[in-house]
Amino acid sequence: MLNALQISALDLRLSIMAGVLIVLALFFHSLTGTFLTPENLYNIAQQTAVVGIVAAAIALIIVARQIDLSVGSVMGVVGVLIAFLMYSKGWHWVPAVLAGLAVSLVIALYQGWLTSYLGVPSFVVTLGGLMSFRGAAFLVADGKTQPVNDPLFLLFGGGLDGSLGPGLSWALGLALSALMAWNTLSRRRNAQAHGFPQRPLWFDAGLALFFIAALLGFVATMNAYVLADKGAGQGIPVPVLIWGVVVMGMAFIVNRTRFGRYVYAIGGNPEAALLVGIPVKSVMLRLFLLLAVLVTVASVVSVSRLNAGTNSLGQNMELYVIAAAVIGGVALSGGSGTVLGSVLGALMIQFLESGLLLLDVSIGYRMVIIGQVLIVAVVFDVLYRRATGERMT
Repeated sequence: MLNALQISALDLRLSIMAGVLIVLALFFHSLTGTFLTPENLYNIAQQTAVVGIVAAAIALIIVARQIDLSVGSVMGVVGVLIAFLMYSKGWHWVPAVLAGLAVSLVIALYQGWLTSYLGVPSFVVTLGGLMSFRGAAFLVADGKTQPVNDPLFLLFGGGLDGSLGPGLSWALGLALSALMAWNTLSRRRNAQAHGFPQRPLWFDAGLALFFIAALLGFVATMNAYVLADKGAGQGIPVPVLIWGVVVMGMAFIVNRTRFGRYVYAIGGNPEAALLVGIPVKSVMLRLFLLLAVLVTVASVVSVSRLNAGTNSLGQNMELYVIAAAVIGGVALSGGSGTVLGSVLGALMIQFLESGLLLLDVSIGYRMVIIGQVLIVAVVFDVLYRRATGERMT
């Protein structure tokens, strides 16, 4: 049946993860009675956005058989620098963000060059960066918190006014629904035109309707969250919108560009990729630069959410984003994984965090549980690859 429906091992894995998310949500709601309320789901969506933005890029880093342990520290130094320039130096937020981006790119060039061109293991390079750039975050503002109050900049973090509202949210939801339907029809027409076998019409239609229903259900839930002093619902938070744009952009890079194919080829077999003419060193350096851009985006969202830049910004972020990628099915051995998997992984971590918090579980136990869930995810990954015959090296 799986062959007839053209369901790959990867599709099945993502379906299992989506099912686990649904079970988690129902489980926590049965215990708390508040997990599936619009207010809690709205907060979960906002809180997951920062981890999801960075996890989308870290997934590709791991696919290419590399790692970056410094993303949290780089996020801290970039965030503090942006806030410092805005608060202490009086800069407008646009040049401040561009300055933060420049610093992030310079760091990526430094670490990426050491890894790609000198062959220093990325684990060692970024482990040093984890310590060094955390110290740099402290030095930028001498450890002092830098508040920000630019109203436009604060919209990037969500909050009271950082959402689209019901009208724009429904318009966006309907537009994306139409795009999904068109994409399904276009894929079937192209398959027919080139003589490729097609899935049954009922299956493609049901799958498209499922995703459209999930999208519109998400929009309805965000609109159902109404603040006491506002007559209308909040709608889709801006951080979630940014996260969605990042995920779609990364999916486009992976599926539609030569660069994306190169990344997977390098992760599958770096030596073979080099022999067929793929510029391995250049691709690896550009991959670190891409991560730097998304770390800057995540820094802006975080500073905006906190209304300030602190030297602790992004602390332990590297652990959460790597965990999100691994739980999302990205193979630590490289060559396998998806951007959508990183989305599901980030949501799973935040579902656990939120559910355990609602159950008043202490932070110590929460860390133990999330750490063990990561181990279970890796064990499942190994067993699943053995069962489906996916590459294990």
